[in-house]
Amino acid sequence: VQLQASGGGLVQAGGSLRVSCTPSGRTLSTYAWGWFRQAPGKEREFVASISRNGVGTRYSDSVKGRFTISQDNAKNALYLQMNSLKPEDTAIYYCAAKYTPSMYGAPQSTESYNFWGQGTQVTVSS
Repeated sequence: VQLQASGGGLVQAGGSLRVSCTPSGRTLSTYAWGWFRQAPGKEREFVASISRNGVGTRYSDSVKGRFTISQDNAKNALYLQMNSLKPEDTAIYYCAAKYTPSMYGAPQSTESYNFWGQGTQVTVSS
């Protein structure tokens, strides 16, 4: 499955941004989904994940309370709403999909995911 991420950009600290991800040729609800990010010189890190049924979500401690992961099955799209952005949120954001028969799991490890998007740049200025 090919994943297309979009919606990144430049925003001032304290602002908001929403990034989106759409799978081509596949139904969103077939997969569990995750958002990861990678800043220059750093390893890719977990940001948020959501289960196939959209009920289970997980967040990293660094974004909990500021970011919200969601999915819209009618639009076949995954979202990451980012509020109260900080300069340390600057990174390339990647969406990832895990094919799983389970409706409930929301994995956090990069190794759990089968498919990755190309990433979208988010830059937060101070």
